[in-house]
Amino acid sequence: MKKHKTTYRFLISGGGTGGHIFPALSIADAIRRRLPEAEILFAGAENRMEMQRVPQAGYRIIGLPIAGLQRKWTVKNLLLPFKIVKSIGKALDIIRDFRPHAVIGTGSYASAPVVWAAQFKGIPTFVQEQNSYPGITNRFLGRKARKIFTAYEEAGRYFPENKTVLTGNPVRKEIRELGLTQKDYALFGLQPNLPVVLILGGSLGAASINKNVAAWVKSQKGNPGFQVLWQTGKLYFDRYKDLENPFVKTLPFIKEMNKAYALADIIVSRAGAGTISELGIAGKPVILIPSRNVSEDHQTKNASALAEQEAAVLLPENRANKLFDIVNDLLKNKEKMRRLASNIKKTARPEAVERIVDEIFKTLNITP
Repeated sequence: MKKHKTTYRFLISGGGTGGHIFPALSIADAIRRRLPEAEILFAGAENRMEMQRVPQAGYRIIGLPIAGLQRKWTVKNLLLPFKIVKSIGKALDIIRDFRPHAVIGTGSYASAPVVWAAQFKGIPTFVQEQNSYPGITNRFLGRKARKIFTAYEEAGRYFPENKTVLTGNPVRKEIRELGLTQKDYALFGLQPNLPVVLILGGSLGAASINKNVAAWVKSQKGNPGFQVLWQTGKLYFDRYKDLENPFVKTLPFIKEMNKAYALADIIVSRAGAGTISELGIAGKPVILIPSRNVSEDHQTKNASALAEQEAAVLLPENRANKLFDIVNDLLKNKEKMRRLASNIKKTARPEAVERIVDEIFKTLNITP
């Protein structure tokens, strides 16, 4: 009698920011490459960016009413317990209907109800932690997860040693395959004969970075000797879009980030763990401006670690008005630019997502 091949089903959850969504999509893509017949479903937080990004990547997603705890007191915090209970109930319904063989969480409050519900039902769960200091969600969920995948060795101390695997952060396939053509400059309205400074503040935007870039743009008269590709973030685009000129291009979000990385001569960025993993693969001179509004100040820790290896320039947020002084100094010092690019490339772990899927398949006894 012919044995029918199992169609494996994977439920993936995580979101709120690109730092959680892109690793989740990277894992999904790697699973699909190895198991084309696999069914993959995402669960995320309603009204957050995953509800757009995941369908754009070709996957189905179901939204939960879950929300995060606000740092400042607000009436929204009073509604949080009700949203958690409702989200857990909906997560249990999703698991009952989809019947996943495994559930994978990539962090943030968006993943908590889904991974917890799976653990409650005895379904194998896996957790991927991007930062050197894990968030409270992953520390809690890691207790019952089959495996925890970490990007930094330091994160291992917060999880059971026998279940923790140091893999690095998953990076999107298109980032791992950077290429550059003359058409890419035209895509962004840039000139191929001038250096490009790529400025990123995350998908939503960074107020302090944007403020200082705007001040610099307003102070310029004529050709600065380079051009700026400025991702303002969705929250700030309307405020700054009128500052665009022949040497400054503004966008709310850069979808073709692989092309932006490829044409950049210098990259200015926050220091989130997922972004740093991408920057290592891009291998360009980087100026990191860590956000101070994150738990345990992990962005400063990330940036400091790279700065100590001369793999990046660390610029504290309270000195961000010096950004373009540093840009000009770097453009005049080609040797330092080469050194920064070479050193950050040494930190790259392009095989991270394949290692993660290897471990998941091995744990589930899946042979593609």
